[in-house]
Amino acid sequence: MQTVIQVNHYLCRAINQNFMKSVFIVLVCFSLISFQAKAQEAWSLQKCIEYALENNISVKQNELNAELSKENYNQSIANMAPSLNAGASHSYNWGQRIDPFTNTFATNRVRSNNLYISSQVTLFSGLQLQNTLKQNSLNYLAGKYDVEKMKNDILLNVATAYLNVLFAQELLGVAKTQKSITETQVARTQKLVDAGTLALGSLLDLQAQLASDELNEVNTQNQLDIALLTLSQLMNIKVGSDFTIVRPQLEIPANPILAENPEQIYQFALNNQPSIKSAETKVLSAEKAVKIAKGTAYPSLTLSGSVGSGYSGLSQKVVGFEPGTPSIIGYTPDTVPVYSVSSSVSPIFEKTPFGEQLKDNVNENLGFNLNIPIFNGWQSHNSISRAKIARQNAEYTLQLSEQNLRQTIEQAHVDAQSALKQFYATKKTVEALSQAFDYADKRFNVGALNSTDYNTAKNRLNNSQSDLLRNKYNFIFKSKVLDFYMGKPITL
Repeated sequence: MQTVIQVNHYLCRAINQNFMKSVFIVLVCFSLISFQAKAQEAWSLQKCIEYALENNISVKQNELNAELSKENYNQSIANMAPSLNAGASHSYNWGQRIDPFTNTFATNRVRSNNLYISSQVTLFSGLQLQNTLKQNSLNYLAGKYDVEKMKNDILLNVATAYLNVLFAQELLGVAKTQKSITETQVARTQKLVDAGTLALGSLLDLQAQLASDELNEVNTQNQLDIALLTLSQLMNIKVGSDFTIVRPQLEIPANPILAENPEQIYQFALNNQPSIKSAETKVLSAEKAVKIAKGTAYPSLTLSGSVGSGYSGLSQKVVGFEPGTPSIIGYTPDTVPVYSVSSSVSPIFEKTPFGEQLKDNVNENLGFNLNIPIFNGWQSHNSISRAKIARQNAEYTLQLSEQNLRQTIEQAHVDAQSALKQFYATKKTVEALSQAFDYADKRFNVGALNSTDYNTAKNRLNNSQSDLLRNKYNFIFKSKVLDFYMGKPITL
Protein backbone atom coordinates (compact mmCIF):
# COMPACT_ATOMS: atom_id res chain seq x y z
CA MET A 1 0.00 0.00 0.00
CA GLN A 2 2.82 2.36 0.86
CA THR A 3 4.49 1.74 -2.50
CA VAL A 4 1.21 2.45 -4.37
CA ILE A 5 0.81 5.76 -2.48
CA GLN A 6 4.34 6.72 -3.51
CA VAL A 7 3.51 5.99 -7.15
CA ASN A 8 0.37 8.15 -6.98
CA HIS A 9 2.44 10.94 -5.46
CA TYR A 10 4.91 10.86 -8.33
CA LEU A 11 2.08 10.76 -10.88
CA CYS A 12 0.64 13.95 -9.41
CA ARG A 13 4.02 15.64 -9.60
CA ALA A 14 4.32 14.53 -13.23
CA ILE A 15 1.45 16.84 -14.17
CA ASN A 16 3.31 19.98 -13.11
CA GLN A 17 6.88 19.06 -14.14
CA ASN A 18 8.78 18.28 -17.24
CA PHE A 19 7.14 15.36 -19.04
CA MET A 20 10.29 13.31 -19.72
CA LYS A 21 11.52 13.76 -16.18
CA SER A 22 8.18 12.69 -14.78
CA VAL A 23 7.99 9.63 -17.01
CA PHE A 24 11.48 8.64 -15.86
CA ILE A 25 10.43 8.92 -12.21
CA VAL A 26 7.31 6.84 -12.81
CA LEU A 27 9.31 4.14 -14.60
CA VAL A 28 11.76 4.01 -11.70
CA CYS A 29 8.88 3.59 -9.25
CA PHE A 30 7.36 0.73 -11.20
CA SER A 31 10.79 -0.86 -11.46
CA LEU A 32 11.08 -0.72 -7.69
CA ILE A 33 7.67 -2.34 -7.38
CA SER A 34 8.69 -5.13 -9.76
CA PHE A 35 11.98 -5.63 -7.93
CA GLN A 36 10.25 -5.84 -4.56
CA ALA A 37 7.67 -8.27 -5.87
CA LYS A 38 10.39 -10.42 -7.38
CA ALA A 39 12.51 -10.30 -4.25
CA GLN A 40 9.57 -11.37 -2.09
CA GLU A 41 8.53 -14.22 -4.38
CA ALA A 42 8.09 -17.41 -2.37
CA TRP A 43 9.73 -20.67 -3.41
CA SER A 44 7.51 -23.68 -4.04
CA LEU A 45 8.77 -27.21 -3.46
CA GLN A 46 8.96 -27.90 -7.19
CA LYS A 47 10.91 -24.71 -7.79
CA CYS A 48 13.34 -25.58 -4.98
CA ILE A 49 13.90 -29.06 -6.45
CA GLU A 50 14.45 -27.74 -9.97
CA TYR A 51 16.87 -25.08 -8.78
CA ALA A 52 18.81 -27.59 -6.67
CA LEU A 53 19.15 -30.01 -9.58
CA GLU A 54 20.33 -27.27 -11.94
CA ASN A 55 22.95 -25.87 -9.56
CA ASN A 56 24.28 -28.92 -7.74
CA ILE A 57 27.98 -29.35 -8.49
CA SER A 58 27.99 -33.07 -7.71
CA VAL A 59 25.30 -33.64 -10.32
CA LYS A 60 27.33 -31.72 -12.89
CA GLN A 61 30.42 -33.79 -12.06
CA ASN A 62 28.49 -37.03 -12.45
CA GLU A 63 27.15 -35.80 -15.76
CA LEU A 64 30.73 -35.15 -16.89
CA ASN A 65 31.72 -38.65 -15.76
CA ALA A 66 28.88 -40.02 -17.88
CA GLU A 67 30.18 -38.01 -20.84
CA LEU A 68 33.65 -39.49 -20.29
CA SER A 69 32.10 -42.97 -20.37
CA LYS A 70 30.44 -42.03 -23.64
CA GLU A 71 33.78 -40.95 -25.11
CA ASN A 72 35.31 -44.27 -24.01
CA TYR A 73 32.47 -46.03 -25.79
CA ASN A 74 33.09 -44.03 -28.97
CA GLN A 75 36.79 -44.83 -28.75
CA SER A 76 36.09 -48.56 -28.46
CA ILE A 77 34.08 -48.34 -31.69
CA ALA A 78 36.98 -46.60 -33.43
CA ASN A 79 39.44 -49.21 -32.13
CA MET A 80 37.73 -51.87 -34.27
CA ALA A 81 38.54 -49.97 -37.47
CA PRO A 82 41.92 -50.35 -39.25
CA SER A 83 44.63 -47.92 -38.29
CA LEU A 84 46.19 -45.68 -40.92
CA ASN A 85 49.42 -43.75 -40.36
CA ALA A 86 51.81 -41.80 -42.52
CA GLY A 87 55.31 -40.55 -41.82
CA ALA A 88 58.33 -38.86 -43.27
CA SER A 89 61.94 -38.35 -42.24
CA HIS A 90 64.74 -36.05 -43.34
CA SER A 91 68.23 -36.87 -42.05
CA TYR A 92 71.97 -36.49 -42.62
CA ASN A 93 74.64 -39.08 -41.89
CA TRP A 94 78.38 -38.70 -41.28
CA GLY A 95 80.78 -41.62 -41.19
CA GLN A 96 80.78 -45.04 -42.72
CA ARG A 97 77.51 -46.87 -43.15
CA ILE A 98 75.64 -48.82 -45.79
CA ASP A 99 73.14 -46.69 -47.60
CA PRO A 100 69.75 -48.52 -47.60
CA PHE A 101 68.75 -47.26 -51.04
CA THR A 102 72.05 -47.76 -52.95
CA ASN A 103 73.44 -50.63 -50.87
CA THR A 104 76.91 -49.06 -50.99
CA PHE A 105 79.25 -47.80 -48.33
CA ALA A 106 78.97 -44.13 -47.53
CA THR A 107 81.79 -42.29 -45.80
CA ASN A 108 80.89 -38.66 -46.37
CA ARG A 109 77.86 -36.68 -45.32
CA VAL A 110 74.78 -38.20 -46.95
CA ARG A 111 71.27 -36.81 -47.00
CA SER A 112 68.39 -39.27 -46.95
CA ASN A 113 64.60 -39.04 -46.92
CA ASN A 114 62.02 -41.68 -46.14
CA LEU A 115 58.26 -41.49 -46.83
CA TYR A 116 55.71 -44.14 -45.89
CA ILE A 117 52.07 -44.91 -45.20
CA SER A 118 51.01 -47.95 -43.21
CA SER A 119 47.85 -49.64 -41.97
CA GLN A 120 47.03 -52.40 -39.51
CA VAL A 121 43.86 -54.20 -38.51
CA THR A 122 43.26 -56.79 -35.81
CA LEU A 123 41.57 -59.86 -37.23
CA PHE A 124 41.27 -61.76 -33.95
CA SER A 125 42.34 -61.04 -30.36
CA GLY A 126 40.21 -63.29 -28.22
CA LEU A 127 37.15 -61.02 -28.83
CA GLN A 128 38.72 -58.38 -26.59
CA LEU A 129 37.73 -55.51 -28.86
CA GLN A 130 34.11 -56.66 -29.09
CA ASN A 131 33.81 -57.22 -25.34
CA THR A 132 35.46 -53.88 -24.60
CA LEU A 133 32.89 -52.19 -26.84
CA LYS A 134 30.05 -53.86 -24.93
CA GLN A 135 31.61 -53.07 -21.56
CA ASN A 136 32.05 -49.37 -22.37
CA SER A 137 28.44 -49.25 -23.56
CA LEU A 138 27.34 -50.70 -20.20
CA ASN A 139 29.59 -48.28 -18.30
CA TYR A 140 28.01 -45.35 -20.14
CA LEU A 141 24.53 -46.63 -19.29
CA ALA A 142 25.53 -47.12 -15.63
CA GLY A 143 26.89 -43.57 -15.56
CA LYS A 144 23.52 -42.20 -16.68
CA TYR A 145 21.77 -44.25 -14.01
CA ASP A 146 24.19 -42.85 -11.41
CA VAL A 147 23.22 -39.32 -12.44
CA GLU A 148 19.54 -40.17 -12.05
CA LYS A 149 20.22 -41.77 -8.67
CA MET A 150 21.99 -38.63 -7.44
CA LYS A 151 19.12 -36.47 -8.68
CA ASN A 152 16.66 -38.65 -6.77
CA ASP A 153 18.76 -38.33 -3.61
CA ILE A 154 18.81 -34.55 -3.98
CA LEU A 155 15.07 -34.52 -4.63
CA LEU A 156 14.38 -36.44 -1.40
CA ASN A 157 16.80 -34.31 0.59
CA VAL A 158 15.23 -31.08 -0.64
CA ALA A 159 11.74 -32.40 0.08
CA THR A 160 12.84 -33.38 3.59
CA ALA A 161 14.37 -29.95 4.20
CA TYR A 162 11.29 -28.22 2.80
CA LEU A 163 8.98 -30.15 5.14
CA ASN A 164 11.31 -29.39 8.04
CA VAL A 165 10.90 -25.68 7.29
CA LEU A 166 7.12 -26.04 7.25
CA PHE A 167 7.23 -27.99 10.51
CA ALA A 168 9.47 -25.38 12.14
CA GLN A 169 7.17 -22.58 10.95
CA GLU A 170 4.08 -24.21 12.47
CA LEU A 171 6.03 -25.01 15.64
CA LEU A 172 7.06 -21.37 15.87
CA GLY A 173 3.44 -20.34 15.46
CA VAL A 174 2.45 -22.56 18.39
CA ALA A 175 5.26 -21.11 20.50
CA LYS A 176 4.19 -17.53 19.73
CA THR A 177 0.57 -18.35 20.56
CA GLN A 178 1.55 -19.88 23.90
CA LYS A 179 3.72 -16.89 24.71
CA SER A 180 0.89 -14.52 23.81
CA ILE A 181 -1.47 -16.37 26.17
CA THR A 182 1.07 -16.15 28.97
CA GLU A 183 1.66 -12.44 28.29
CA THR A 184 -2.08 -11.82 28.62
CA GLN A 185 -2.20 -13.68 31.92
CA VAL A 186 0.89 -11.85 33.22
CA ALA A 187 -0.71 -8.48 32.42
CA ARG A 188 -3.98 -9.50 34.08
CA THR A 189 -2.25 -10.95 37.13
CA GLN A 190 -0.07 -7.84 37.43
CA LYS A 191 -3.21 -5.72 37.80
CA LEU A 192 -4.65 -8.11 40.40
CA VAL A 193 -1.44 -8.10 42.39
CA ASP A 194 -1.24 -4.32 42.21
CA ALA A 195 -4.84 -4.17 43.46
CA GLY A 196 -3.93 -6.47 46.34
CA THR A 197 -6.45 -9.16 45.37
CA LEU A 198 -3.84 -11.78 44.40
CA ALA A 199 -0.62 -12.96 45.96
CA LEU A 200 2.75 -12.00 44.40
CA GLY A 201 3.67 -15.68 44.05
CA SER A 202 1.14 -16.20 41.26
CA LEU A 203 2.67 -13.32 39.30
CA LEU A 204 6.18 -14.69 39.79
CA ASP A 205 5.09 -18.11 38.56
CA LEU A 206 3.56 -16.62 35.44
CA GLN A 207 6.60 -14.45 34.80
CA ALA A 208 8.77 -17.55 35.05
CA GLN A 209 6.42 -19.30 32.62
CA LEU A 210 6.67 -16.29 30.27
CA ALA A 211 10.45 -16.49 30.36
CA SER A 212 10.20 -20.19 29.52
CA ASP A 213 7.83 -19.43 26.64
CA GLU A 214 10.19 -16.75 25.32
CA LEU A 215 13.05 -19.23 25.45
CA ASN A 216 10.90 -21.77 23.63
CA GLU A 217 10.13 -19.18 20.95
CA VAL A 218 13.83 -18.41 20.55
CA ASN A 219 14.62 -22.12 20.24
CA THR A 220 11.91 -22.71 17.65
CA GLN A 221 13.05 -19.61 15.73
CA ASN A 222 16.58 -21.04 15.73
CA GLN A 223 15.17 -24.34 14.54
CA LEU A 224 13.44 -22.52 11.69
CA ASP A 225 16.61 -20.62 10.78
CA ILE A 226 18.60 -23.85 10.69
CA ALA A 227 15.92 -25.52 8.56
CA LEU A 228 16.01 -22.60 6.10
CA LEU A 229 19.80 -22.72 6.05
CA THR A 230 19.79 -26.46 5.33
CA LEU A 231 17.30 -26.00 2.49
CA SER A 232 19.26 -23.12 0.96
CA GLN A 233 22.52 -25.07 1.16
CA LEU A 234 20.93 -28.01 -0.62
CA MET A 235 19.80 -25.56 -3.30
CA ASN A 236 23.26 -23.95 -3.39
CA ILE A 237 21.96 -20.41 -2.86
CA LYS A 238 22.82 -17.72 -0.35
CA VAL A 239 20.39 -17.17 2.49
CA GLY A 240 18.74 -13.78 2.44
CA SER A 241 16.07 -12.07 4.48
CA ASP A 242 13.71 -12.34 1.50
CA PHE A 243 14.06 -16.12 1.20
CA THR A 244 10.61 -17.54 1.88
CA ILE A 245 8.80 -20.68 0.82
CA VAL A 246 5.24 -21.37 -0.16
CA ARG A 247 3.19 -22.67 2.77
CA PRO A 248 0.64 -25.13 1.40
CA GLN A 249 -2.26 -26.28 3.50
CA LEU A 250 -1.14 -29.73 4.63
CA GLU A 251 -3.85 -31.66 6.35
CA ILE A 252 -4.21 -35.36 6.93
CA PRO A 253 -7.60 -36.59 5.66
CA ALA A 254 -10.00 -38.41 7.92
CA ASN A 255 -9.24 -41.82 6.41
CA PRO A 256 -5.90 -41.61 4.59
CA ILE A 257 -4.97 -44.56 2.41
CA LEU A 258 -1.35 -45.60 2.45
CA ALA A 259 0.34 -46.82 -0.69
CA GLU A 260 0.35 -50.49 -1.56
CA ASN A 261 1.93 -52.97 0.81
CA PRO A 262 5.73 -52.89 1.09
CA GLU A 263 6.26 -55.92 -1.15
CA GLN A 264 4.35 -54.36 -4.04
CA ILE A 265 6.22 -51.10 -3.63
CA TYR A 266 9.53 -52.96 -3.49
CA GLN A 267 8.83 -54.94 -6.66
CA PHE A 268 7.91 -51.77 -8.53
CA ALA A 269 10.98 -49.91 -7.25
CA LEU A 270 13.19 -52.90 -8.07
CA ASN A 271 12.35 -52.50 -11.74
CA ASN A 272 12.45 -48.71 -11.88
CA GLN A 273 14.90 -47.25 -9.37
CA PRO A 274 18.13 -46.01 -11.06
CA SER A 275 20.22 -47.21 -8.10
CA ILE A 276 19.19 -50.81 -8.81
CA LYS A 277 19.54 -50.41 -12.56
CA SER A 278 23.02 -48.96 -12.07
CA ALA A 279 24.08 -51.88 -9.88
CA GLU A 280 22.66 -54.41 -12.36
CA THR A 281 24.44 -52.72 -15.26
CA LYS A 282 27.73 -52.74 -13.36
CA VAL A 283 27.38 -56.50 -12.83
CA LEU A 284 27.02 -56.95 -16.60
CA SER A 285 30.03 -54.70 -17.12
CA ALA A 286 32.06 -56.82 -14.69
CA GLU A 287 31.10 -59.95 -16.64
CA LYS A 288 32.43 -58.35 -19.82
CA ALA A 289 35.63 -57.51 -17.95
CA VAL A 290 36.07 -61.23 -17.20
CA LYS A 291 35.67 -62.06 -20.89
CA ILE A 292 38.18 -59.35 -21.80
CA ALA A 293 40.69 -60.81 -19.35
CA LYS A 294 40.15 -64.30 -20.77
CA GLY A 295 40.79 -62.92 -24.25
CA THR A 296 44.41 -62.18 -23.32
CA ALA A 297 45.06 -65.94 -23.14
CA TYR A 298 44.01 -66.47 -26.79
CA PRO A 299 46.27 -66.04 -29.84
CA SER A 300 45.96 -62.77 -31.70
CA LEU A 301 46.15 -62.27 -35.46
CA THR A 302 46.76 -58.95 -37.17
CA LEU A 303 47.04 -57.90 -40.80
CA SER A 304 49.42 -55.09 -41.66
CA GLY A 305 50.51 -53.39 -44.83
CA SER A 306 52.67 -50.46 -45.84
CA VAL A 307 53.85 -48.49 -48.87
CA GLY A 308 57.05 -46.46 -48.75
CA SER A 309 59.79 -44.82 -50.73
CA GLY A 310 62.93 -42.83 -50.10
CA TYR A 311 65.76 -40.66 -51.32
CA SER A 312 69.53 -41.00 -50.90
CA GLY A 313 72.24 -38.48 -51.69
CA LEU A 314 74.50 -41.35 -52.86
CA SER A 315 72.17 -42.47 -55.60
CA GLN A 316 73.59 -41.62 -59.04
CA LYS A 317 72.76 -42.40 -62.66
CA VAL A 318 74.85 -42.46 -65.86
CA VAL A 319 74.17 -39.51 -68.13
CA GLY A 320 76.97 -40.09 -70.70
CA PHE A 321 80.46 -41.48 -71.45
CA GLU A 322 83.91 -40.04 -72.00
CA PRO A 323 86.07 -41.60 -74.84
CA GLY A 324 89.38 -43.33 -74.01
CA THR A 325 92.68 -41.36 -74.05
CA PRO A 326 95.77 -42.41 -76.20
CA SER A 327 98.76 -43.88 -74.41
CA ILE A 328 102.36 -44.72 -75.54
CA ILE A 329 102.83 -48.45 -75.91
CA GLY A 330 106.37 -48.42 -77.50
CA TYR A 331 108.77 -46.85 -79.94
CA THR A 332 109.88 -47.50 -83.52
CA PRO A 333 113.56 -48.13 -84.40
CA ASP A 334 113.62 -44.48 -85.19
CA THR A 335 112.54 -43.76 -81.66
CA VAL A 336 109.15 -42.59 -82.79
CA PRO A 337 106.49 -43.24 -80.07
CA VAL A 338 103.71 -45.64 -80.88
CA TYR A 339 100.25 -44.70 -79.45
CA SER A 340 97.26 -46.85 -78.69
CA VAL A 341 93.68 -45.68 -77.95
CA SER A 342 91.89 -47.66 -75.17
CA SER A 343 88.62 -49.26 -76.10
CA SER A 344 87.15 -48.55 -72.68
CA VAL A 345 85.09 -45.46 -71.99
CA SER A 346 84.46 -43.61 -68.71
CA PRO A 347 80.81 -43.15 -67.67
CA ILE A 348 79.57 -39.73 -66.58
CA PHE A 349 77.42 -39.73 -63.32
CA GLU A 350 75.02 -37.26 -61.73
CA LYS A 351 72.73 -37.48 -58.69
CA THR A 352 69.40 -39.14 -59.33
CA PRO A 353 66.60 -36.51 -58.98
CA PHE A 354 64.35 -36.62 -55.90
CA GLY A 355 61.15 -37.42 -57.78
CA GLU A 356 62.78 -40.16 -59.83
CA GLN A 357 64.17 -41.81 -56.73
CA LEU A 358 60.76 -41.77 -55.03
CA LYS A 359 59.35 -43.52 -58.09
CA ASP A 360 62.17 -46.06 -58.32
CA ASN A 361 62.45 -46.83 -54.60
CA VAL A 362 58.79 -47.66 -53.97
CA ASN A 363 58.41 -50.70 -51.73
CA GLU A 364 55.21 -52.39 -50.64
CA ASN A 365 54.59 -54.75 -47.75
CA LEU A 366 51.68 -56.96 -46.71
CA GLY A 367 51.88 -59.44 -43.88
CA PHE A 368 50.13 -61.36 -41.13
CA ASN A 369 51.32 -61.37 -37.57
CA LEU A 370 50.31 -64.20 -35.24
CA ASN A 371 51.05 -63.91 -31.53
CA ILE A 372 50.56 -66.99 -29.37
CA PRO A 373 50.88 -66.40 -25.62
CA ILE A 374 52.66 -69.28 -23.95
CA PHE A 375 53.97 -67.88 -20.69
CA ASN A 376 53.89 -64.24 -19.65
CA GLY A 377 54.49 -64.30 -15.92
CA TRP A 378 50.91 -65.38 -15.06
CA GLN A 379 49.63 -61.99 -16.23
CA SER A 380 46.62 -63.46 -18.02
CA HIS A 381 45.84 -65.80 -15.14
CA ASN A 382 46.01 -63.00 -12.58
CA SER A 383 43.99 -60.64 -14.78
CA ILE A 384 41.23 -63.23 -15.03
CA SER A 385 41.29 -63.79 -11.25
CA ARG A 386 41.07 -60.05 -10.53
CA ALA A 387 38.20 -59.65 -13.00
CA LYS A 388 36.28 -62.50 -11.36
CA ILE A 389 36.77 -60.94 -7.93
CA ALA A 390 35.52 -57.60 -9.25
CA ARG A 391 32.48 -59.33 -10.73
CA GLN A 392 31.71 -60.99 -7.40
CA ASN A 393 32.05 -57.64 -5.66
CA ALA A 394 29.64 -56.06 -8.18
CA GLU A 395 27.13 -58.83 -7.46
CA TYR A 396 27.42 -58.17 -3.74
CA THR A 397 26.90 -54.47 -4.38
CA LEU A 398 23.73 -55.28 -6.29
CA GLN A 399 22.48 -57.49 -3.46
CA LEU A 400 23.29 -54.76 -0.94
CA SER A 401 21.43 -52.15 -3.03
CA GLU A 402 18.38 -54.40 -3.22
CA GLN A 403 18.59 -55.07 0.50
CA ASN A 404 18.86 -51.36 1.35
CA LEU A 405 15.95 -50.57 -0.96
CA ARG A 406 13.75 -53.19 0.70
CA GLN A 407 14.69 -52.01 4.18
CA THR A 408 14.09 -48.35 3.28
CA ILE A 409 10.63 -49.11 1.90
CA GLU A 410 9.68 -51.37 4.80
CA GLN A 411 10.92 -48.84 7.33
CA ALA A 412 9.10 -45.98 5.61
CA HIS A 413 5.89 -48.01 5.52
CA VAL A 414 6.12 -48.92 9.19
CA ASP A 415 7.05 -45.35 10.14
CA ALA A 416 4.11 -43.97 8.15
CA GLN A 417 1.69 -46.34 9.87
CA SER A 418 3.15 -45.54 13.29
CA ALA A 419 3.08 -41.79 12.63
CA LEU A 420 -0.53 -42.00 11.50
CA LYS A 421 -1.56 -43.89 14.63
CA GLN A 422 0.39 -41.48 16.82
CA PHE A 423 -1.17 -38.54 14.98
CA TYR A 424 -4.72 -39.72 15.71
CA ALA A 425 -3.86 -40.53 19.32
CA THR A 426 -2.12 -37.19 19.80
CA LYS A 427 -4.99 -35.38 18.09
CA LYS A 428 -7.40 -36.80 20.67
CA THR A 429 -4.97 -35.82 23.40
CA VAL A 430 -4.73 -32.25 22.07
CA GLU A 431 -8.52 -31.98 21.90
CA ALA A 432 -8.84 -33.22 25.48
CA LEU A 433 -6.03 -31.01 26.77
CA SER A 434 -7.47 -27.99 24.92
CA GLN A 435 -10.73 -28.44 26.77
CA ALA A 436 -8.87 -28.98 30.00
CA PHE A 437 -6.82 -25.84 29.45
CA ASP A 438 -9.90 -23.77 28.60
CA TYR A 439 -11.46 -24.94 31.84
CA ALA A 440 -8.21 -24.23 33.74
CA ASP A 441 -8.00 -20.80 32.15
CA LYS A 442 -11.51 -19.93 33.27
CA ARG A 443 -10.84 -21.18 36.80
CA PHE A 444 -7.56 -19.29 36.91
CA ASN A 445 -9.28 -16.09 35.80
CA VAL A 446 -11.75 -16.30 38.69
CA GLY A 447 -9.03 -17.25 41.16
CA ALA A 448 -10.15 -20.87 41.61
CA LEU A 449 -6.85 -22.30 40.28
CA ASN A 450 -3.32 -21.51 41.28
CA SER A 451 -0.61 -20.50 38.82
CA THR A 452 1.31 -23.78 39.15
CA ASP A 453 -1.62 -25.90 38.01
CA TYR A 454 -2.40 -23.36 35.31
CA ASN A 455 1.15 -23.55 33.93
CA THR A 456 1.07 -27.34 34.09
CA ALA A 457 -2.11 -27.49 32.01
CA LYS A 458 -0.69 -24.98 29.54
CA ASN A 459 2.62 -26.83 29.15
CA ARG A 460 0.90 -30.17 28.65
CA LEU A 461 -1.16 -28.64 25.86
CA ASN A 462 1.93 -27.05 24.33
CA ASN A 463 3.85 -30.34 24.35
CA SER A 464 0.93 -32.23 22.85
CA GLN A 465 0.55 -29.65 20.07
CA SER A 466 4.25 -30.01 19.26
CA ASP A 467 3.93 -33.82 19.19
CA LEU A 468 0.89 -33.51 16.94
CA LEU A 469 2.82 -31.41 14.45
CA ARG A 470 5.79 -33.76 14.56
CA ASN A 471 3.64 -36.83 13.90
CA LYS A 472 1.77 -34.99 11.18
CA TYR A 473 4.88 -34.08 9.21
CA ASN A 474 6.47 -37.45 9.85
CA PHE A 475 3.47 -39.18 8.28
CA ILE A 476 3.39 -36.76 5.35
CA PHE A 477 7.07 -37.28 4.57
CA LYS A 478 7.00 -41.07 4.90
CA SER A 479 3.90 -41.30 2.73
CA LYS A 480 5.59 -39.10 0.11
CA VAL A 481 8.63 -41.41 0.19
CA LEU A 482 6.39 -44.39 -0.49
CA ASP A 483 4.73 -42.51 -3.35
CA PHE A 484 8.17 -41.68 -4.73
CA TYR A 485 9.20 -45.34 -4.82
CA MET A 486 5.94 -46.04 -6.65
CA GLY A 487 7.03 -43.62 -9.36
CA LYS A 488 4.79 -40.74 -8.30
CA PRO A 489 6.18 -37.16 -8.19
CA ILE A 490 6.65 -35.54 -4.81
CA THR A 491 4.22 -32.64 -4.57
CA LEU A 492 2.59 -30.78 -1.72
